[in-house]
Amino acid sequence: MSLDPSANSRLKDLLATVVVIPVTPMRPDGSIEWDVYTALIQRVVDAGITVVTANGNTGEFYALTASEARQATEAAVKAAGDRAEVMVGVGHDAASAAEAARHAEQSGARMVMIHQPVHPYQSAEGWISYHQAIADSVPGLGVVLYVRSERVTGAQIRELGERCPNVNGGKYGVRDATQFAAVARDAGIGRFTWLAGLAEPYAPSYWAVGAQGFTSGLANVNPSLSLAMLGELRSGDFRAAMMTWERIRPFEDLRAVGGAADNVSVVKEALAQSGLCGRDVRPPSRLLPEKERDEVAAILRSWSLPEAGAVVAART
Repeated sequence: MSLDPSANSRLKDLLATVVVIPVTPMRPDGSIEWDVYTALIQRVVDAGITVVTANGNTGEFYALTASEARQATEAAVKAAGDRAEVMVGVGHDAASAAEAARHAEQSGARMVMIHQPVHPYQSAEGWISYHQAIADSVPGLGVVLYVRSERVTGAQIRELGERCPNVNGGKYGVRDATQFAAVARDAGIGRFTWLAGLAEPYAPSYWAVGAQGFTSGLANVNPSLSLAMLGELRSGDFRAAMMTWERIRPFEDLRAVGGAADNVSVVKEALAQSGLCGRDVRPPSRLLPEKERDEVAAILRSWSLPEAGAVVAART
């Protein structure tokens, strides 16, 4: 069954928010702590988060097996219940992505996000065909594009949208607000809901030129900060948003070092120090070195998270 226009419109509206990408908690042996995964999602939903992306990059999507990704989908949908939407990340080859998208639909998700294809040789028409194959496999789901290449144009996205009405959103992850403005407008003003895909550091500048929400790994740790920025941007109070930006900046700067080599590790370290999950990651990520762990501790102290001490006590 195809996504009807009213349902499509509702999903577009729901996307205009903070979209959290939960981590996938792991033990030192690499096995996944599914009960902790559930608890982390319930925690951010309790805090007011309304959209969660299972199998996103902060969730170590490319380090998960297909079976683990399916289990993450099912666990996220169950944890969110009727209080939040789950958007499921799918990718790899088109057939595998389509299969994962159908599984997401069967599990109760109403949206999928297509990771940028990692094939080394990509044509504009091939990019469109790849996404169309996946979107057409789930005509009843909303489909969000994850754009991380400056080579993807607004004309390509417009063409894809004309072929696939259920493609209704875009997560833009190119570090250029001016280019984003051009792409979003060339794709069609008002046709898609756009998210700043580089999280809070880029949210104010992208908001000014058309983004209506942003993705977040920080919200795993401190959802109130992310939601505060969202409220400030929605009200047009950019001064307050930039004050919140300054509080967030040290954490995101640490995640960005070395081409974002420790992007996931910093989030997991903060969660570990807060007693919420372990710090373990899978290669090619690494455990955070001691110096950076101390920096995370200082950031957490600056935020004065009230729940951290209580949770640590509960888990020890």
